[in-house]
Amino acid sequence: MANKQKELNRQRQRRCFRVRNKIKRVSSRPRLSVFRSHKHIYAQVIDDTTGRTLAAASTLEKEILGDRKHGGDVEAAKLVGKAIAERALAAGIKQVVFDRGRYKYHGRVAALADAARDAGLDLGPKKAPEEVVEKPPAEKKPKAEKVQKAAAATAQAGKKKSGGK
Repeated sequence: MANKQKELNRQRQRRCFRVRNKIKRVSSRPRLSVFRSHKHIYAQVIDDTTGRTLAAASTLEKEILGDRKHGGDVEAAKLVGKAIAERALAAGIKQVVFDRGRYKYHGRVAALADAARDAGLDLGPKKAPEEVVEKPPAEKKPKAEKVQKAAAATAQAGKKKSGGK
């Protein structure tokens, strides 16, 4: 049991490094890093060249969460996204690259990114959902025609084996 958990943790760590290193390689922008737990969600804008945090927001702050009791839902993530965008814009940062870490771009993570984008922070273009192209149904051949072709193929194979007699 313990070995399985260790392997899962290693996979998560590798995924996190893979995402983060790809972001660092291709971008000179500061990155908007996200961490989520069951109870809270945290976001910070980090300048990787100097290693400094330029802006931060989380559901631990009373002014963000307000009178809400739970900080681990989509609505709380939207509040954090709006707050981090306002703080980044106040610090003079207009463009960032979104670092989702080891999380899928789904649920609370996507809500935070969308709220930051709506509040004026440039995270890059939002990916449009891929359109599903329906294939026309294949024409079905009558069963008798298939049987005749199969019989003809079998007869041809039999003639070749027997030397054409």
